[in-house]
Amino acid sequence: MKGDIRRDRQQDDRPAHSPAEFRDDARAVSPIPVLLEDNHVLGVVKPVNIPVQEDASGDLDMLTLLKRDLKIRHDKPGNVFLGLVHRLDRPVGGAMVFAKTSKGASRLSDAVRTHSIRKTYAAVTNGVPREREGRLVHYLLKDERSNTVTAVTKGTPGAKEAILDYSVLADDGRRALVRVELHTGRSHQIRVQMSSLGCPLYGDQKYGASQTKPGEQIALWSVRLRFPHPITKESTLLISMPPAAAPWTQWSGSVYKMLREELEHGE
Repeated sequence: MKGDIRRDRQQDDRPAHSPAEFRDDARAVSPIPVLLEDNHVLGVVKPVNIPVQEDASGDLDMLTLLKRDLKIRHDKPGNVFLGLVHRLDRPVGGAMVFAKTSKGASRLSDAVRTHSIRKTYAAVTNGVPREREGRLVHYLLKDERSNTVTAVTKGTPGAKEAILDYSVLADDGRRALVRVELHTGRSHQIRVQMSSLGCPLYGDQKYGASQTKPGEQIALWSVRLRFPHPITKESTLLISMPPAAAPWTQWSGSVYKMLREELEHGE
């Protein structure tokens, strides 16, 4: 889109780090790739298997790593502010945006609430959707104790409406490469809705266990964020293509070239 501020990285230069690769060392600079940084915004590529904030696992998290990195790179004294305005599930990687100021955090949080942040994902599914494109509408209920989400009937107490659009970019008869546009931001939304369609995500140990082998990495990637810059209001675009690793690599570069063009120039 004309006027966008855009930052991206090529498909094959995105390392997927594991928790063991992040040293708990105050002198260590984060290896997390930076897509965009100014005084108010920090756009990065989240590695897979890293929590976005501190959790019960005790593993290093995105907020801690990025604050440490900012403190070292900018030689900041004292505590570093970094606002978490949206989330990705721990096993999911790709584009994320953080706020470096309280003003930026407030305005980006407002953008999330008003759906002014547009989120696009790529996913690999086990099974090929019968329709090549469509809109999925479900009502999702989360069990906080088990951290699982279930699709339930409309009107179920506590259930929230979840809406996404999907389109099949390519398939081999057994699996499909799918583009997903989120219209709501429910917990585990894409994973549960695609599983409810009969096409669970490759590697999803929670919602596709019957079709997943132990150790497989979930194939879900945040490929694009489009949002109004919290200060300038300019349309800002972050693009992060999926890593050059299985199962993503079963499709040719021409498929990803087409996807990149859609991400750069489409809505």
